Amino acid sequence: MRLHPRTQAAKESIFPKMSALAQRLGAVNLGQGFPSTPPPPFLLEAVRRALGRYDQYAPPAGLPALREALAEEFGVEPEAVVVTSGATEALYVLLQSLVGPGEEVVVLEPFFDVYLPDAFLAGAEARLVRLPLREGGFRLDLGALERAITPRTRLLLLNTPMNPTGLVFKEGELKAIAELARRRDLFLVSDEVYDELYYGERPRRLKEFAPERTFTVGSAGKRLEATGYRVGWIVGPKAFMPTIAGMRQWTSFSAPSPLQAGVAEALRVARREGFYEALRESYRKRRDLLAGGLRALGLRVYIPEGTYFLMAELPGWDAFRLVERARVALIPASAFYREDPPEGLFRFAFCKREEELMVALERLAPVVNSLA
Repeated sequence: MRLHPRTQAAKESIFPKMSALAQRLGAVNLGQGFPSTPPPPFLLEAVRRALGRYDQYAPPAGLPALREALAEEFGVEPEAVVVTSGATEALYVLLQSLVGPGEEVVVLEPFFDVYLPDAFLAGAEARLVRLPLREGGFRLDLGALERAITPRTRLLLLNTPMNPTGLVFKEGELKAIAELARRRDLFLVSDEVYDELYYGERPRRLKEFAPERTFTVGSAGKRLEATGYRVGWIVGPKAFMPTIAGMRQWTSFSAPSPLQAGVAEALRVARREGFYEALRESYRKRRDLLAGGLRALGLRVYIPEGTYFLMAELPGWDAFRLVERARVALIPASAFYREDPPEGLFRFAFCKREEELMVALERLAPVVNSLA
């Protein structure tokens, strides 16, 4: 007897593997992207109030209070919102709904690691468009994106602000992508889980330029520093959303009701009390602390425009030797490429306390100096 070949998509990801190794070795974990600080008190209090009141199944489309709160955020009707068990489920359900065997999904590389397995499990082929890495960082090549589209292409899957590169697409780029999708009659999935983590002007949303074909994915875990809550959402064309909700009743059926209720309340508080502005400023300081420290060690650092990740070059090392030698856990670029990743490139997560970042820099210094 054997399992079905589709289980080849079930290989253990490097992210939990590196976190487990970091824990065993007492390493500073700058690998997996979860904050080391607790969620804001207003979220914790809202969830506590929800316990005992929202304890049974929510509708597959989501708790009405959360759909209404998200509708206010996105300027849509509640019927255009479906709540999911995290953004990971949102992406899985969307690809199951939008593509199938014999069709293609165009994905930008480097990519978040769930995109290719999701395409594979939907029976579709992923066509990759590699972002060129220049001295100033990664940039989108619109010409290469258009050349990747074939008659079998049905979907463009994008991520902005982008994990792992920190790239944030500009308004002109979003308009060009929307025009391309309309001209070639493609669906658009815009993974925007880091939508409140940007360090310049507030970015525009892709759905503003192609609302009739864009599905936006979001995450309460990223917005509210609670990645374990697994509350995500899809905002899309209203006509399609009942079917999307129907598809997700065969995955988790519904996200946990008390967490949905808590998030619904917390989203309004976060917006009203300036939580996101304070969060961005905190992350800007930690980004600059880590980037400055790495540059002082002689590393080439690519400053992110968004997210809580930065990429830097540490030639001559692999991630497993590094965590054992320096007791600092990082994610190698190979986790974000199908083949031929850039040599010596790593992703650093700076969603950690400042003292953790300082310890990581202290531990990396002798390792870097040993290569000098």
